[in-house]
Amino acid sequence: MPVLTSAWSSTMKTRIVILFSRQFSQGPEATRHLRGAQPGQDQWTIALAARLGTLRVFPTRIRPMRLVTTAIAALLVAACAPTTEATRPNADANAAVAASSQAAQWLGDVRAISDAGENAQRRAVIAQRMDAMGITWHKATFQDGKRQGENLIADVGGPEGAPLLLIGAHSDRVEKGKGATDNASGSGTVLALARRLQAQPLQHHRVAIAFWDLEEAGLLGSKAFVTDGKTRPALYVNFDVFGWGDTLWMMAPAQGQSALVDSSRAATRAVGIGFSPGEQYPPTDHLPFIRAGWPAVSYSLVGADEVKLVLEAYAGKKPSAPAKVMTVIHSDADTIDQVDAAAAIRGVDAVEQALRSWDASSAPAKTSGSGQ
Repeated sequence: MPVLTSAWSSTMKTRIVILFSRQFSQGPEATRHLRGAQPGQDQWTIALAARLGTLRVFPTRIRPMRLVTTAIAALLVAACAPTTEATRPNADANAAVAASSQAAQWLGDVRAISDAGENAQRRAVIAQRMDAMGITWHKATFQDGKRQGENLIADVGGPEGAPLLLIGAHSDRVEKGKGATDNASGSGTVLALARRLQAQPLQHHRVAIAFWDLEEAGLLGSKAFVTDGKTRPALYVNFDVFGWGDTLWMMAPAQGQSALVDSSRAATRAVGIGFSPGEQYPPTDHLPFIRAGWPAVSYSLVGADEVKLVLEAYAGKKPSAPAKVMTVIHSDADTIDQVDAAAAIRGVDAVEQALRSWDASSAPAKTSGSGQ
């Protein structure tokens, strides 16, 4: 039986939920059916759900219009009431439910991509996800020697004519493992951000997303996009390995991205995770942009202790113990079992906040008017 509406009563410390039947009709017959109904039947009912989760359902003798009017009044009172100690637990519970739903969506995307099979099938899953979101996308094929690849590019939305924020991740994987961490996790994170930025567009940037092919063969997909040169973004934001951990690791050039670094630091502090920015970072799809002089950054989500260990490994040193990420990626261990959806959503929350703050700081400077 679908829920019509609900309201939280701080005095009763309970939620009022109005349930209705899709078969309910107006008129005397409906009234007779209503008054003769029993709990659990196809009827109008009012349910009182206690804060601890207990649910009691009663047949009602209130006329339908009065019932709806009462419910609407209760909703207005609840919406206008100030936040109290009684309402905070309910708000916290709602936030927890939302986070759980987002984590499940992210995990579902990552699982579907990693289980898809070869790279073409992985792209097909991403395309299906974008279709379901109502996002317009297109294929961009490219040739690099004897290698042919296919990037997926999509418009998410935003102010027409505004500077472009491009968000991307590589969709391909190596032959070993299922590429859940490297890089279905990054692709799933791009989809998660796209959903949020589609629902609430940025004020000063339009947004597009990209899924690069053949990153594992030498960053070929992103290189082809930059070489084409038709679309130069105001900023490219890359995601590679975003599967677990308590630290947002950011590749940030020494010059040019201080505003995004600052907003990322504030966002991670607000979310409650660590932050590690710096120029030293593993090679990934931000590099073709940087080498062409195009603004770009990268984000990963890892454990706090992994950053130093990864950098030592790429520098040719032998750390005392390998970072988890170095034992998972490009191996048979790179499966869905390695990822932590709850941690990933905290990372997505931080990046979303950082990008919105960065976007707000990019607002055109106000000029003095003529007084007319």
